[in-house]
Amino acid sequence: MKAYKLNRLKRISWNFIDRSRLEAYDETNCISIAREFPERGVDPMNPISAGPGCTITTLSSREVYRNHWMRVREDEILRSNCERGIYGVVEKHDAAIILPIDKGRVWLVEQFRYTIQERALELPQGGWEMEVENPEDLARGELKEETGLEAAEMTCLGSLWIAYGYARQKQHVFLATGLTETERTPDAEEHDLVVRSVPVEWFEEMMRTGAIRDGSTLAAWGLYQLWKEKLG
Repeated sequence: MKAYKLNRLKRISWNFIDRSRLEAYDETNCISIAREFPERGVDPMNPISAGPGCTITTLSSREVYRNHWMRVREDEILRSNCERGIYGVVEKHDAAIILPIDKGRVWLVEQFRYTIQERALELPQGGWEMEVENPEDLARGELKEETGLEAAEMTCLGSLWIAYGYARQKQHVFLATGLTETERTPDAEEHDLVVRSVPVEWFEEMMRTGAIRDGSTLAAWGLYQLWKEKLG
């Protein structure tokens, strides 16, 4: 084994890894320097792996909390600098955010957001707490549920990762046009939701001044602008 690899390995506690099980760290493939961690509950023949460019290897994972809306896990990790650590991850099913535009107006929803203890204006968005095969079905469902709107056409503008510093949740972004107003079907968590329709110019000014601070709403508007620019 080359000397520089040995120097890196010395930083690992020998109480944690048996010397006989050490191998060189391959940064290209993100292979753990320890092939086996049976005491940590990891299958030595099938270690948890990640994609190209990975600089963190998962050594073990345990669920610490679960409810109807989310799952929280804590992973033991090994970084490419040979330092160990932990990583807390919130897992949620895919969500959708919808940009309803018709006749120069944008439809928004206002509701109390418990985490920030404030009422907030944002684009209609949400998830079904289950796997969804077709994101457009989810987007149409959330649009109808929160605003009562039905769209003649739904255009997928892209998808986003929501807060991937600590959460694993994808959000699909849709443009809704050709809108028809129908009866709303809000769920119990949306008891205080208010629907608002504003001119596009007002909507943009709200984002500029901070009246709208929802990151997903701002990102969705950015994707819409890029989509329009591409259309020419």
